[in-house]
Amino acid sequence: MADVIVLGSGPAGISASLYVKRAGLNAVVIGRGGGSLEKADKIENYYGFPEPVDAGELIKNGIAQAKRLGIPVIKDEVVSLSYLDRYVVETKSAQFEADSVILATGSSRKSPPIPGLGDFEGKGISYCAVCDAFFYRNRPVAVLGDSEYAFHEAAELMPTASSVVLLTNGREPAVALPKGLPVIKKEIAAFEGKEVLQSVRFRDGSAYAVSGVFIALGVAGSADLARKLGARTEGVAVLVDENMQTNVPGLFAAGDCTGGLLQISKAVYEGAKAGTSAVKFIRSKKR
Repeated sequence: MADVIVLGSGPAGISASLYVKRAGLNAVVIGRGGGSLEKADKIENYYGFPEPVDAGELIKNGIAQAKRLGIPVIKDEVVSLSYLDRYVVETKSAQFEADSVILATGSSRKSPPIPGLGDFEGKGISYCAVCDAFFYRNRPVAVLGDSEYAFHEAAELMPTASSVVLLTNGREPAVALPKGLPVIKKEIAAFEGKEVLQSVRFRDGSAYAVSGVFIALGVAGSADLARKLGARTEGVAVLVDENMQTNVPGLFAAGDCTGGLLQISKAVYEGAKAGTSAVKFIRSKKR
């Protein structure tokens, strides 16, 4: 059983797990890879390397360092984060519990370039089914996405909304569809309405009437998961204090997901700070 679950196996997440483990607590790392570092080639501005270092090797070395200390590094996709006496992390294939969670899954730097998206944020456009499903009870909604995360958001909405449809925006669903979930694969031209969202307009000229659209593209990022617990966010950034603590006790964040300088040096420092802060939080609970 873990004391701390670290979501993300890039520099911030691995750094956090090292400090938790070396403090004598149990850490589990769950991630799908090295985050934005995987998109880099050579790293030339990181301390201690006289020659450019391969980004892929840096990722592998970090994960190997964690494993050498006995830290489980699980490659899986996180689809939900909740709290029931302890933090509960759901992935595509398992469920994990811990007293504290460190968000270090990086930051999504893309949003769908669909006209009307920004205009209706908070007025029909939402990013968290758990947070906002109540506001759409007995009303038709849609989920924009084609991955496991999108399917999970749709499942959250089904017991509350009058109907739920998946919008893939011209893409084929990435995995098998859940039973009873209708799909519209047409490309989206715009989100439309007067003061609030009323419909989705497709490029073929047709429209689909909805009261809400939940954005769930790709995999759940740190801000997506933070919102599910009521943690404050600003855009795609998770808001933290000087100890990397969110406004939710026991929930910390580190790395690109906190905004600011998107550099390895910042991620490693924030990971270390989040790890030590999580250790202090758990020790205070045990006392």
